[in-house]
This record gives sequence, C-alpha cells and structure tokens, in this order.
Amino acid sequence: MTRALRALAAALPALLASAVTVAVAAADYPAVVPDHALEFPRDYASHPSFRLEWWYVTGWLETASHENLGFQITFFRTRPSIEENNPSQFAPRQLLIAHCALSDPAHGSLWHDQRIRREGFGLAAAPPSEPRVWIDDWQLARGNDAYRAEIKARDFALELTLRPSQPPMLNGDRGFSQKAPSARAASYYYSEPHLQVGGRIVRAGRATAVSGAAWLDHEWSSEYLSPAAVGWDWIGLNLDDGGALMAFRLRDRSGRPYWSAGTLRDGDGTVHRLGPADVEFLPRRYWRSPRTAIDYPVSFLVRAGTRRIGLEPLMADQENDARASSGAIYWEGAVWASEAGRRIGRGYLELTGYGSALQLGR
Repeated sequence: MTRALRALAAALPALLASAVTVAVAAADYPAVVPDHALEFPRDYASHPSFRLEWWYVTGWLETASHENLGFQITFFRTRPSIEENNPSQFAPRQLLIAHCALSDPAHGSLWHDQRIRREGFGLAAAPPSEPRVWIDDWQLARGNDAYRAEIKARDFALELTLRPSQPPMLNGDRGFSQKAPSARAASYYYSEPHLQVGGRIVRAGRATAVSGAAWLDHEWSSEYLSPAAVGWDWIGLNLDDGGALMAFRLRDRSGRPYWSAGTLRDGDGTVHRLGPADVEFLPRRYWRSPRTAIDYPVSFLVRAGTRRIGLEPLMADQENDARASSGAIYWEGAVWASEAGRRIGRGYLELTGYGSALQLGR
C-alpha cells in the first residue's frame, strides 16, 4: 500500500498538468480584463470561476533570543476542466494545494511540508463568501482586523496573527497585472505589505514565541504563464522607511528576460508603477542544491526604477521540493535588502523554473 501511495503521489503532478492543459480548451474561464476595479473586503475571498488563484504569505520572524527566521505559507486553488454537472460529491471541481516552510539557519535547511486535497466534505475549501482557505487543520483566515494562520506540519507548526498596517497595494494598472507582451496573459493582483506578526512556532516539539513582519500576495487568473516563459524571479520587500517593493521578471528558454514589472510604494505612500524597462534582475552569486543539482541565483542586484537594491539570503539552502503537490521544485527564501552599502529592509525572493520549465498554470 505504501508503495502504491508513493506511486500515486509521484504521478499526481503530471495528472494535474494534463487536466490544466485540457482546461485551456474545454473550461469556460472568465477573462482577466483591464479597468476592472478590485473591491474590498469582497476580493479578500476566493474567485472560484477563475482557473488559478493563490494566497502567498512570506515574512521574517524573531524570537526572544534574537534568532532570525523566515516563513512561507501558500494556499493554491485551481479549477480543473471536468464535467461540472457531474452529481458525484467526489468530482474534483476545485483542487486545493498548500505549501509551508520555515527558514531556520540553525537547522541548516528548510523545515517544509505540503498538502493537496479536492474541495468538499468540510476537509478543504476556499469559499467565495468569506476570506478563508483551509486544508484539514491548515488554514489562513481573515477576520475584522487580522489574518490568522494555523499550520500543523510534520515536524513544525505555525500559529500566527498577522495585522494589516497599510491598505492593499494594487499591482500593475490598479490591480491588472500583465505577464507578457499580450494583455491576455494577466492576473488580478494585490499585495499587503508590512503585516505585523505575533504568535508562536513549534520546532521538533518545542514552542517559541515570535514577532515580526510579513507580506501577503493574492492573485487570480485564467491564463497566466505564457508558453514562451519557463519561470520567474520575484521579490516582495518590506522597506524600513515604511515603503514596499514588489518586482518580478519572467525568463524565456534562453534565460533572458521575457517580461518584467513591479510596484514601488514610497514611505510616504506614493506608488510608482514599474514596467519592463524599469525592472532588471542581475544575478551576483549562485548556489547549487546538494539534492537536485539545480543552480539558483540566490544573490541579486535589482534595478527598480532609479533604485539599486542588493539582495542577500538569510541562508543559502531555501529550496522547496513540492513535487508531491504542485509538481514544482523552487527556491523560496528570506533575504536582506540593502542600498548604497546599508540595509534598508527585509523580504522574500522566489526563483522558479531553474531545474525545468514551470508547469503550474499551463
């Protein structure tokens, strides 16, 4: 039985990719269009008619003994292409996937875990009626004044309260975020920088109180990653002056930039929309994974408009193997941000499509 379950887990990403490929032709997904106004609190919740959606929380934590830690909590929702009139309660009308990780330099590599479930039976859901998503006893929910994240993973746990301190930051053109030269490849996308975090973590059975700051991305789309792109580099940075920077570049099969964009919010609240000519990721140092032999550029100089921001990882080994759920292997890690020789903030760097072309969203 164990061998059969492992075989099923290994095959599941390919089955999901096949379902998504069919979905392009078969499913009636709504289009992402310009001039669509995002509405809050409505858009904190899910949008189940769209093909793909995620809630991405990343941040830095500090313990009473001044340990610096990073954390990631991600919930994905995808709508496969199936006969939706099928009366069976087992029909996978929505699939929920979750990743979680803790970057702990004392541990030397990520604490990480993952789950995948079909929606239903009260075990997994992302209802459009409330800002909450869960799989079993993993959940992310927004109340009147804060998010609550509860993750009980194999060897660690996260029990965190995340309080917004700034209004949502709308990325792209008022939340319409283009991902290719064609406007068809786009998402609705907002970020919530500078979430104030408190709570506790558990590592190997030992509980520790923590505090810190986090970043939440919420994005939904029907046609996301262009076939010309193999992956992306992304940053979300909480700057010490109260500002925030989101920037990304998609890479083509030769490794060159395919599309870039970003949003820079100054400390006084002024927002700058950054286009392809304004964003550049310049790798400075690579790290090779001892498990997958993938080379990741874990240190960058990022040009964002007139600013030049250096990124250095909290630790080199922040590779996440999610082949048993989303099918991807990627690097997602806590980074320091510096400018003109001084530290100016902290955030997260995500690197996808380095071992092989990313299949999620195709």
